[in-house]
Amino acid sequence: MIDPVTLAVIQAGLQQVCDEMDLTFSRAAFSPVIAEADDRSDGIYSAEDGSLIAQGARGLPVFVGTMQFSTRHLIGRIASGETSAPEPGDIYIVNDPYLGGTHLMDVRFALPFYRAGRLWCWLSNTGHWPDTGGAVPGGFSASATAAEQEGLRLPPVKLFKRGQMDREIWQIICSNIRVSGQRIGDVKAQAAALLVGAERLGALMDRYGDDIVAGAIAEMRALAARQMRANIALVPDGVYTAKAWVDSDGVVNEPLEIALSVAKTADGLVFDFTGSSAPCAGPMNSVRATTLSSVYLAMRHIFPDVPISAGAFEPLTVRGIEGTFLDAHYPRPVSGCAAEVSQRIAEAVFAAMVQALPDRVTAAPAGTSGNFGLGGHDPEKGRDYVMYQISGGGYGGNADHDGLSNGCSTIGISKAPPVEIMEQNFPVLYRRYALHEGSGGAGRYRGGFGLDYEIELRRGTARASFVMDHGRSGPQGVLGGQDGGVNRVEVIRGAEVWVPPHLSKAQDVPLQPGDRVRVRTPGGGGYGDPATRAPEAVAEDLRLGRYTAEEVARLFRR
Repeated sequence: MIDPVTLAVIQAGLQQVCDEMDLTFSRAAFSPVIAEADDRSDGIYSAEDGSLIAQGARGLPVFVGTMQFSTRHLIGRIASGETSAPEPGDIYIVNDPYLGGTHLMDVRFALPFYRAGRLWCWLSNTGHWPDTGGAVPGGFSASATAAEQEGLRLPPVKLFKRGQMDREIWQIICSNIRVSGQRIGDVKAQAAALLVGAERLGALMDRYGDDIVAGAIAEMRALAARQMRANIALVPDGVYTAKAWVDSDGVVNEPLEIALSVAKTADGLVFDFTGSSAPCAGPMNSVRATTLSSVYLAMRHIFPDVPISAGAFEPLTVRGIEGTFLDAHYPRPVSGCAAEVSQRIAEAVFAAMVQALPDRVTAAPAGTSGNFGLGGHDPEKGRDYVMYQISGGGYGGNADHDGLSNGCSTIGISKAPPVEIMEQNFPVLYRRYALHEGSGGAGRYRGGFGLDYEIELRRGTARASFVMDHGRSGPQGVLGGQDGGVNRVEVIRGAEVWVPPHLSKAQDVPLQPGDRVRVRTPGGGGYGDPATRAPEAVAEDLRLGRYTAEEVARLFRR
């Protein structure tokens, strides 16, 4: 038994190792989506089965589960002989969605960590590469019907062997992606983060000893399971049902349904997705790892006090996804799974759990990462480019206060890169960057507001692609609250305004200099009856222009 003080120090030490990996990765990366938006994560995983030991607090929550599954697949392939066995100094690369991944742009590295010649654990990270090839710049092909159209798919292979990069494998990668010359900076940053983690973890183990650290990890896992079960005990007995919808799959212009029932049992919670839509033609399928991780991160939102460890997932059972679009298999396209479908899954969990724990759970947040890819040639700089823009939206209202405006997505901490950085790196001009006023769902506590931005192409020609969501219906309000405002995408060419037929999804949209793209992201759902909102809060919203006088009279009438 480890004393509580030592346990707390080791737990914090492992967290610090992961945090330092995160910071190293972001500070050394070249791509704004990593360096500025922090679309990455680092963690430590068990050598036996890939179970999560610790993950950086500054990493994307959706990767909490997926990196655990991808590490587990790596271990399994090594055991079967499909992937060569590790040696000190090796670093594996993998982005295969069907091997515990997300979409192809989320590229994972894994480094075996040794102590006294024995494989002790794995250090792994994920970074969003701006492009991995495929039909459209940026990889978000809204109308892809097969995985090959989305980009280069890599099984686990050694990119670094005994500390040296395998130049032949690197050449294969570079020959299949756009602007490959810029990726070496991200690759070196990703590898350096793991090496920093190995150094820091080694120092922690030197200080406390291997056996003490191993014992602490086991206790941390057991403690996380106990804490999650203690929180679940607060849930009244019963079965709670909810639904959420994806606008369309990008190919067939019809909604996809996520049907969920949550049942409290003696052992925990069972999340049953039986009745959800069948696998779809377009890229809005979700792989199993992402679906499970979406449930895990939703419960982390509800019970944030539970430590990040594999033990936190033990009381959570997910079933009923077989044969649905939430359990995609090759060659189903999946570019929308991590950034969009995952958030619809979390929304369904929130909508169910708010019935059981109304004081703890919010109305639905914006629930889209606003994936906007732009690729073209900059004649002034004489080079090709791929720009990836993510954006925030409104959070849902809750029992205590209004939702946050322009918050990051449900699945992550990624923030939109600074406008100045984007204008410096790409031939674009931001004509507008403001709140999407009026988009917060009315309620006793209203939803937060989305973002309203407009980008103009300054020079050259380009192709734009969008994989977003909540264009057909806004984030759900709860307990009498109204839904948040919908996502709006417009392409403006002079006096002509073009709206994608799928509202939130389109690909290969041609742009000429002077053409503009305007995106207004969703606001969060409202919480409670709007008629019970405090008059002074309504007056303040009106004074600040968050709603017009007509909207106030219509939405908050008594």
